[in-house]
Amino acid sequence: MSGQQERSVKIAAVLETCLYPRDLAACHAFYAETLGLECIEFSPKRHAFFRLAQGMLLLFDPESTLHGCLPPHGAKGPGHIAFAVAEGEIDAWIGHLQQQQIDVERLHTWPKGRRSIYFRDPAGNLVEITTPRIWGLPDVRPA
Repeated sequence: MSGQQERSVKIAAVLETCLYPRDLAACHAFYAETLGLECIEFSPKRHAFFRLAQGMLLLFDPESTLHGCLPPHGAKGPGHIAFAVAEGEIDAWIGHLQQQQIDVERLHTWPKGRRSIYFRDPAGNLVEITTPRIWGLPDVRPA
């Protein structure tokens, strides 16, 4: 089936993104305290769920997703996640990360001057903060 054909069903958005840190407590603290995400549920031996404007970040202890009511799932090794911020907030995020003593691995400038900040969470996952405009998507509203 060609990607150009009309479909009777359509995916609207990514609803969940999952990471599988071995040290769930350290990553929970990083995303809640350092990045300021809203944690709506935390089970220290199983998961941490963070609410974003239009989706969820789920952190799972890697062993916990191998058993239970859902089909086994997970990943091994570091992953990547990119968070969307308003175009004018990139410099503020650089300052915030410096204040938090987070090592910025790279500040990358894309075509048309769009920028991404890359750094690691405690599990080694590559975290990116950028504007949706790097993909030609509409900017988000400032916080």
